[in-house]
Amino acid sequence: MSEFSLVKKEKKTALDKRILKIAKKLKKLRIDSGFKSYETFANEYGINRVQYWRMEKGTNSTLTSLFIVLDIHELTLKEFFSDIE
Repeated sequence: MSEFSLVKKEKKTALDKRILKIAKKLKKLRIDSGFKSYETFANEYGINRVQYWRMEKGTNSTLTSLFIVLDIHELTLKEFFSDIE
């Protein structure tokens, strides 16, 4: 194994548990809204499907993207975060 491979492996870190809770809740909101597929949901609301998939996986999310999804579900930040510690 090369030195580069070792460095690359060391840089991988676990996702923050708080981010994973947000991602899990986004997925639940989608499913509860009747969308089995993240692709269908993203296409229906004009969201980039890869970007939305990353949000549900907790790997890439901006506040702007979160606001778009909350607006779709007609939720405020307070409502969304009410059960996330």
